[in-house]
Amino acid sequence: MMAIIWYAPLLFLIVYLLLLCHQYFRGTTKKTSIPLNWPIFGMFPSLFLNEHRIHDYVTDALRGCGYTFVFKGPWLSSVNLLITCDPANIHYMLSKNFSNFQKGPEFKVIFDILGEGIFNAEAESWENQRKALMPLVNQHEFYKFTGSTTWNKLEKGLIPILEHAAETGMEIDLQELLEKFTFDTSCIMALGHDPASLGTDLPENEYVKAFVDAEEAIFHRHMLPAFYWKLQRWLQIGKEKKLTKAKVSLNQFLDTCIAVKSEELKGGNQTASSQEEGGGLDLLTRYMKKLTGCQKENGSSALLSQKVWADALLNLIFAGKDTISAGLTWFFWLLATNPVEENMVLQECVTNLHVKQGTWEFSNIEEIKNLVHLHGALCESLRLFPPVAMQHKAPAKVDILPSGHRLNPNAKTVLSFYSMGRMEKIWGTDCCEFKPQRWISEHGGIKHEPSFKFTAFNAGPRTCLGKDVSFIQMKIVAAAIICRFQFQILQSNRIATSNSVILHMRHGLKVKVSKRNVGKFA
Repeated sequence: MMAIIWYAPLLFLIVYLLLLCHQYFRGTTKKTSIPLNWPIFGMFPSLFLNEHRIHDYVTDALRGCGYTFVFKGPWLSSVNLLITCDPANIHYMLSKNFSNFQKGPEFKVIFDILGEGIFNAEAESWENQRKALMPLVNQHEFYKFTGSTTWNKLEKGLIPILEHAAETGMEIDLQELLEKFTFDTSCIMALGHDPASLGTDLPENEYVKAFVDAEEAIFHRHMLPAFYWKLQRWLQIGKEKKLTKAKVSLNQFLDTCIAVKSEELKGGNQTASSQEEGGGLDLLTRYMKKLTGCQKENGSSALLSQKVWADALLNLIFAGKDTISAGLTWFFWLLATNPVEENMVLQECVTNLHVKQGTWEFSNIEEIKNLVHLHGALCESLRLFPPVAMQHKAPAKVDILPSGHRLNPNAKTVLSFYSMGRMEKIWGTDCCEFKPQRWISEHGGIKHEPSFKFTAFNAGPRTCLGKDVSFIQMKIVAAAIICRFQFQILQSNRIATSNSVILHMRHGLKVKVSKRNVGKFA
């Protein structure tokens, strides 16, 4: 009897090793890109081996099994994900049967830092927030405010730093600069407050770092079993410790900004700095005034609690800050590594904008609307490197996707937008190439693609409210910098995607800056 007790574990280990060998050799002879489903551990060994290239790993798997596959987690765990980049499935979930595909019960837990904001909100709460924000964001006055805010921060912040780098030969991390730039502009437009992150001495900003730490922790919550990251949260170690610190830091920042703005409005006047930072055109000021007006008319308090304000504003800053900085980082890298396309964009800017003495100064948003090749280059960059590379959905009730896959209620479903941009059947045999011409019609205008095919701004009822605002910002930044500077990518720079819910460059974008001579294009 004792012999059986001692030999049973050894026998189990031998059998398990034989199964592993069988799975391994079966996988290598078939030469499949579909992850092997190991006994006990599921597909996790393959995931950990490819942790450094997670988005390309998922893309390889989707390409090898018809654009949809089920990722199997360890036995007795709840990590079983249906992953898809099939346009028919995405159109079905985001548009056709939108009502059945919500964020799911685990989404709000994973994204708890965003509280009750519009990203986490469902059903009536989401509808109410969207109705409240839509007239504030999709308004010509706010578009003009976006343009002036972006240009002011360029003129006083980003351009002087790049000029200094060009004069001194200093190496810079362009991604870091763009993150600080978009953090400042997002805070000005949302809060009417300039954090002043940019400076020639490149000061470290704790709030920018807090966003980065939060995004990395949220990504790991997506990929790891819940018990693992919840244990880290309980022990306050690893990325969960950083996430806790990020929550405290960002909440303190937002609470302070909201309190200052409330005092300004109660006093009936604004400080000189707040007038300079928008003159009351920011979303916080306008929405507070709107609610105060409702309160006076109805005789009852319509003001939301400070916590709700903080959640809503954090969502807006999160949406504006990182998506635009990530999109611009990949855009400038793609242009620098594709000089023919860069010259075409530069030629268009010089021809259509009022470039004087090698520079261009923004005056109104109308002048950037006709930059077709620039628009195409930005779309192409967003196609290949969508800032939000994947999305999480879960059906409220049993459903069957167009691909034939059955989903039970609350089944975890991941939509890979990064993979979609790399599929031949969707974008053609040149899908992995940077070709802005694919966005230009035969008549020379902008070519539009269905949102369920080009998903950089989501699709269906949850399509990004700030799409037009994002293009205004990106075009102004792109035109201003292209007309002034040229970037040389350093050979030591390792280009790879980050493991984050926002598709940053893992190691940043290290460049040397030189002033551009646009005289030959005039």
